[in-house]
Amino acid sequence: MGFGRLHTAMVTAFDEQGNLDLNRQTDVIEHLIQTGTETIIVAGTTGESPTLSKEEKLALFEHTLQVAAGRVKVIAGTGSNNTRESIALTQQAQALGVDGVMLVTPYYNRPNQEGLYQHFKAVAEATSLPVMLYNVPGRTSVNMEAETVCRLAEIPNITMVKEASGNLGQMTEIIKGTPDDFLLYSGDDNLTLPVLSIGGYGVVSVASHIVGREMSRMIKAFVQGNVNEAAQLHRELYPKCKALFAAPSPVPVKLVLAKQGVDAGPVRQPLVPLTDSEKQQILTHFY
Repeated sequence: MGFGRLHTAMVTAFDEQGNLDLNRQTDVIEHLIQTGTETIIVAGTTGESPTLSKEEKLALFEHTLQVAAGRVKVIAGTGSNNTRESIALTQQAQALGVDGVMLVTPYYNRPNQEGLYQHFKAVAEATSLPVMLYNVPGRTSVNMEAETVCRLAEIPNITMVKEASGNLGQMTEIIKGTPDDFLLYSGDDNLTLPVLSIGGYGVVSVASHIVGREMSRMIKAFVQGNVNEAAQLHRELYPKCKALFAAPSPVPVKLVLAKQGVDAGPVRQPLVPLTDSEKQQILTHFY
């Protein structure tokens, strides 16, 4: 089994004191599996990775593997802006038995394209796991250009990219310049259908916490050639996906999840809870 088309960048569950809450995490994992997620990505941006310690990330990887028990694939977010630390965490994640790793473009130190290439090459060569590159210039202040992704795709175990640049032209160049078995995933929920239409394979989703079944149905409709049905679902999902990013993610998605009976607890600082008016504004799109 491959990694499938619908991946979810999973929220991390905390208790009221802000500590990891693995019981709540179990509920989140089960919910995602029941609602169409094919691969769970652990400790990505949506999982509040900047606030997680290495020990917490490893505990989350291990727990997710245990609960998933082979029902879905598990990809570990092991990337950072420190190449040596990324290698070490990737190797520890591999030892735990994860199915793949996701590596974000180094943030803050803003390497050039050759620096990006050497960073990802070094981490990929230190593991036998499939590697998903993650380009998210809005958060990292560095854009990995299509040419760089195409170069990296020549490395045998770099098999996927999560493209969150929002640039369909750049994505087209990546799809055109990489082998057929190199898969491009949309990093933006609202661009899922447009990305599929240019040859992308799927989405790494946040909204799938809430509308997983609908996202799954939209992807399936498109793949089966029911373009009008897919477009109709896209239009229905659009305002909901937009609402989930009306405040810094994953604050809105944790709110709506709790309303659905899956309480992943609070967010960690520096993120803060929503105001009452923000809550009301977001929830009107779902209830």
